[in-house]
Amino acid sequence: MADNKKLTPQAEDFSAWYNEVVLRAELADHSPVRGSMVIRPWGYGIWENMQRALDTMFKDTGHENAYFPLLIPMSFIEREKEHIEGFAPELAIVTRAGGKELEEPYVIRPTSETIVYSMYAKWVQSYRDLPVLINQWANVVRWEMRTRLFLRTSEFLWQEGHTAHATAEEAEKETELILGLYRTFMDEWMAMPPITGLKSESEKFAGAVRSYSCEALMKDNKALQAGTSHFLGQNFSKQFDLTFQSEEGKEEFAWNTSWGVSTRLIGALIMTHGDDAGVVVPPRLAPTQVVIVPILKGEDLSTVLTKADEVLARLREAGIRAKIDARENLSPGAKYFEWERKGVPFRMEIGPRDIEQGQIALARRITPEGEKRKAFLPEAQVLAEMPDRLETFQTELRDAALARREANTVRGVDSLGELEEAFEGGAGFVYTGWSGDPAVEDTVKERTKATIRALPGEEFRSDTAPAKCVSGEGDSSVEVAWARAY
Repeated sequence: MADNKKLTPQAEDFSAWYNEVVLRAELADHSPVRGSMVIRPWGYGIWENMQRALDTMFKDTGHENAYFPLLIPMSFIEREKEHIEGFAPELAIVTRAGGKELEEPYVIRPTSETIVYSMYAKWVQSYRDLPVLINQWANVVRWEMRTRLFLRTSEFLWQEGHTAHATAEEAEKETELILGLYRTFMDEWMAMPPITGLKSESEKFAGAVRSYSCEALMKDNKALQAGTSHFLGQNFSKQFDLTFQSEEGKEEFAWNTSWGVSTRLIGALIMTHGDDAGVVVPPRLAPTQVVIVPILKGEDLSTVLTKADEVLARLREAGIRAKIDARENLSPGAKYFEWERKGVPFRMEIGPRDIEQGQIALARRITPEGEKRKAFLPEAQVLAEMPDRLETFQTELRDAALARREANTVRGVDSLGELEEAFEGGAGFVYTGWSGDPAVEDTVKERTKATIRALPGEEFRSDTAPAKCVSGEGDSSVEVAWARAY
């Protein structure tokens, strides 16, 4: 039976809308395992396209893929003090296998720094063995108490890069390189322009010296940490004896980085572009960019299907991901409703009358204000213009997301009272000065439920640096971007 029930409007309850759209757009479903999800083909197709784009970017910058074990000795996790303190509440631990108690428990991979750097210690002897630039695509388990599909689940998919370098400068450069790659991917592929910058000490990755983040603004004006890149210093190298002989013949510890994005990006995509009708998938990431719906009536079935096949072949020749929806058990209207909910960028309708008139009915998932959702256009024109139409759609989604981010950014806030007013008024990112005192973070969080999302990079800072801390006590040492966040 077709699912034609309307979604809860975003303006009424954004959280309910999100939960409904993930399920009813067939992106994912709840699994029998507490807090875990089953990613359905449409959602996994989006993830595959994300993987392809990112994997190409990683390999073009010299990184290689490898794979490390799912099970990590508990003693490895415990070696780095900050690391174990940060992850202890989320660890899933295996204590029994093969019908026997294990001599040492194994942790199901929450992240792989420990086991990766234990292996690098075996492989690296000399500066000639550096840098090591490895990424892996894997699953991880973090036993979350409150879960939501894609955004926070007990098991999720991700990529995690781990590198080793001869100098701190090289490692820092790598950290910033990856942050730039993530930003480019989010901007150009997801049509979701983030702000980027340094995390505060309280928000950094457990075990890192410095953490950098991509922070995106969702349609409900909450921020989402979409990707992170960490400068680890020598913390893990010292715990796992990852040393090398320098050019001068000295034994030194390697410098490390780690970085990752996950299937959380699918949640980010949904909340950046979706509307009350469902998901809107940017064309570059859509598993199907164009769906063809043949209008099957009477004795014209063969003619219509033949034309649909011809159009499909032409689209695929142009490098467009297209498919025909010729299901006989659904009406054309039910198909339109389904593909709109899933967010396919374009729909083509072909019926007997269209064939007679040499035209195609073309519907775009969303259209600029004042334009019709559906137009009847000459077949040759539609096929010739489709690549450009997809790119235009991609660009317009990105521009709309950027305009929304900037329209909901507040700068020049000088006091806690103004900060509270900004968030009560629905602000997204709010920029203020900060003395660097963690107590100010705690006070702001208590009063507004907002946290420091980033110490923004140069291109995101205000034209005039704030002189005073938002607390009203002392001078500002740095500008920060606050937001309520997922």
